[in-house]
Amino acid sequence: TEVACPVHRRLASPMASTKMSEADTKAKIREYLDLTLPECFIPELGERKKGKVRDIYFAGPNVVMVTNDRVSAFDFILPNLIPFKGQVLNMISEWAFAQTKDIVPNALIENVDSMVVVQKKMKNLDVELIVRGYLWGSMAAAYEKGDRTFCGLSMADGLNRFQKFDTPLFTPTSKAEVGHDENMSMEEVEKLLGKDMASRAKDTALKLYQRGAELMRKCGLMLIDTKYEFGVDENGVLHVIDEANTPDCSRMCTVEEWESKYPKIAEEMKTGNFANVTELLKAKPELKLKEFSKQYIRDALLEMGFDPLKDTAAPKLSDDQVVECAYRYISIYETVTGKTWEFPAKMSPSKRIIMNLQREGMLVGGFVVIVAESGSDLGHPEKIQMELEKFKIPSQIRICSAHKQPGRLESLIAMYNKSTEPLMLISCASGSDALSGAASSLAKFPVVSCPSDGMNNSCLTNPAGCSNAFVAKPENVAKFAAQFFATHCPQVAAALDESIAEQTRKLEEADEAATRAHQSLLT
Repeated sequence: TEVACPVHRRLASPMASTKMSEADTKAKIREYLDLTLPECFIPELGERKKGKVRDIYFAGPNVVMVTNDRVSAFDFILPNLIPFKGQVLNMISEWAFAQTKDIVPNALIENVDSMVVVQKKMKNLDVELIVRGYLWGSMAAAYEKGDRTFCGLSMADGLNRFQKFDTPLFTPTSKAEVGHDENMSMEEVEKLLGKDMASRAKDTALKLYQRGAELMRKCGLMLIDTKYEFGVDENGVLHVIDEANTPDCSRMCTVEEWESKYPKIAEEMKTGNFANVTELLKAKPELKLKEFSKQYIRDALLEMGFDPLKDTAAPKLSDDQVVECAYRYISIYETVTGKTWEFPAKMSPSKRIIMNLQREGMLVGGFVVIVAESGSDLGHPEKIQMELEKFKIPSQIRICSAHKQPGRLESLIAMYNKSTEPLMLISCASGSDALSGAASSLAKFPVVSCPSDGMNNSCLTNPAGCSNAFVAKPENVAKFAAQFFATHCPQVAAALDESIAEQTRKLEEADEAATRAHQSLLT
């Protein structure tokens, strides 16, 4: 039996190890370029909300968030996956939540895997609460183009990119599901949230930034800017949710980097030879500040000729660029938390996640989709579902006609083909069974026909390329599913063992009764 690496199941107590050199760390990262998580679709967890870098499930009173290795820049999802990115974000957030719980409670319940966070369900304020300590990033770019008003705040002339503000600025934005977030003034936030909640959110964000900046500085880092997301519980209590002070929601650089380069930048700008710092950096690129954030990815894309305003997709990074990005994520984790990074066992992250969720009792680890062609007769699918429950197999009934909705069936199969956990589809078509044939021709998982009109065996004459099985009775197809899942689902295996033992017991009892009856005839 394979066992998930303990350090990537429980994150609070990493194993001690010797810190590797940069060259050795990068060489090790290359071994994991294919061991990444693009997404994590777990049908058993129920309703899924797919974010830019997370798959979010709303399971009962809690939210299960799986942080994947996708990375976004300029609101584009890159084609590359960055090894360990999801793990680093969760591990830094766990650390940051522990350091700030005296300021505001957080929604974290536990990390059941290094990429899986369980949080209390909150009502999201739907505002990105951004705090900036320096003129940097998109604000600096707009400022250099002449903008002087940001989120309702007026900026003085004569500021330089990378310059520190006298006091941190609160610059909230809307929270867009897709596309670009939009700047919001405090008045707009008040209109959305109410004055009291808007004021509490702003004050809390500023306090969190201040604490984060203090903690970062102690380990030689500068928290340039960051964003927070807040939610409220059923009692209206404000909580910080999602993540905190990670490289994906913050900009950071070393104190040494800023203190050694910004004074030189300021002096150069005083000469009047350059219209802005961007022009200065073209002439003197050695003054560019190295960041521990997604800025490295943004810069790499721009250097490749990517235009976020004109292009429709981001280009693919080279392996060297991916390794550099992963190294920066690992470096910031070690610097911020003071812990040494532990490379996990070489196992597919999706497989490890399923194992850890099973171990926590949050997942059976197998799922059945029961597809009927109409909603007029759900008795048969419901009977199958009841039989599956006897084997502890979770399932869902879907309605889709192969004849009337071929496009929708294709989309449905494409979605379930991405399932992280093992899956089976049971087709409940009557009459001419095109459903099982169409589904099995597209599916990466087994498809079994269990027709609602009994011994209808039309599915046995499906054309070449169709691979469906045929089981006539609901109780038999449920046992077939149990046999399929038993090798990797302990709960199902135990239920199957019990069912077989019960069946054997009944046969033995019947045999004993028959033997006694025979003996009585002889006497």
